[in-house]
Amino acid sequence: MRILVQKFGGTSLSTAEARTHVIEHIQDALNQEYKTVVVVSAMGRKGEPYATDTLLDWIGQNGNTLPARERDMLLCCGEFISAATLCSLLNAEGIPAVALTGAQAGILTNDEFGNAQIVSIRPGRMLELLEQGNVVIVAGFQGETATGDFTTLGRGGSDTSATALGAALNAELVEIFTDVSGILTADPRIVEEARPLSVVSYMEICNMAHLGAKVIHPRAVEVAMNAGIPVRVRSTFSKDKGTLVTHADALRNESGAVQDRFVTGIAHVPNISQIRVAPQEGSYDLQLNVFKAMARQRISVDFINVNPSGVVYTVFDHEAERAAETLQGLGYTPHITPNCAKVSIIGAGMNGVPGIMAHIVEALTEEDIQILQSADSNTTIWVLVQGDDMVKAVRALHRKFELHR
Repeated sequence: MRILVQKFGGTSLSTAEARTHVIEHIQDALNQEYKTVVVVSAMGRKGEPYATDTLLDWIGQNGNTLPARERDMLLCCGEFISAATLCSLLNAEGIPAVALTGAQAGILTNDEFGNAQIVSIRPGRMLELLEQGNVVIVAGFQGETATGDFTTLGRGGSDTSATALGAALNAELVEIFTDVSGILTADPRIVEEARPLSVVSYMEICNMAHLGAKVIHPRAVEVAMNAGIPVRVRSTFSKDKGTLVTHADALRNESGAVQDRFVTGIAHVPNISQIRVAPQEGSYDLQLNVFKAMARQRISVDFINVNPSGVVYTVFDHEAERAAETLQGLGYTPHITPNCAKVSIIGAGMNGVPGIMAHIVEALTEEDIQILQSADSNTTIWVLVQGDDMVKAVRALHRKFELHR
């Protein structure tokens, strides 16, 4: 049985016109003789009646003290409405369809309400319905605990639902439909010349997603990568094939080299504060004290540099004051640089290629942009810049590596 999983986000379902496009994509899959599972998000964005953020606002207007378990019970409703609506529309078109909650689809999670992890999936009911000729519509972003409580999977949870169901069903492909034409070389709101990529590796898009690109959730990519299932990111509003996310081998030419591409894309994360901490004289436990203190305060740290002269790391701006107070309580005098941005240069072809960092420094120096900090891995180089320089830095790097071509 050839199985295809399609996931449609909130903007793909928010209007009657958009839902018409959704039905066309489902019909295309059926015409290709796929048994089709459709994962849906809640309709629309904040302010629209069934959107997740609208439901969260509703809680705020009505006591704002709903426990996490009950909050998840409410938040599941947005996807229930999407699933039922699409089921009705498909049946009206003569396409047999059945709607399932995440729990009914067999998604079992732990009990970390609001950010639950999938423990296992029992696909038997879905397989039976597919064998009977139904399109199976699954409410994304949710599952249930072993005791039958509703849970939600956190931001990007419907993407994770889709790839996890794809893995459980041994699907041939997972399609993620969104309001853009695939994965682009940079944020098109910043770089007008940003262009769609035809294919990227799991690792590249995972890095891009972690580092600011919001087209697909990194946890969903990791699930697909571990299962070896290709993912295609497409626009709901066109027939374009979008971007294929697959193994790095697909990027290689016959000689084994990555196809004429050192850098794949530029990502960015704003609203970051850099923290520098110098050691106290005669003390050698600075690193241990700093990072244990951050962990106790549940402050997420990133971009870590450790050397004999001290430690440098970043936190989100909204955590900076609390981090500084914590360090001062330990007797340190932290130096805080607020309103920074992390700009990331990502590409599977960079590994082992000389001159990439020189190009980065040259591009930023030409624009009088100061690099506050840098780090690298096999597929990514990160630079920290002042927040006011972020847009200029992204554009300069996009030009330098000729990603518009």
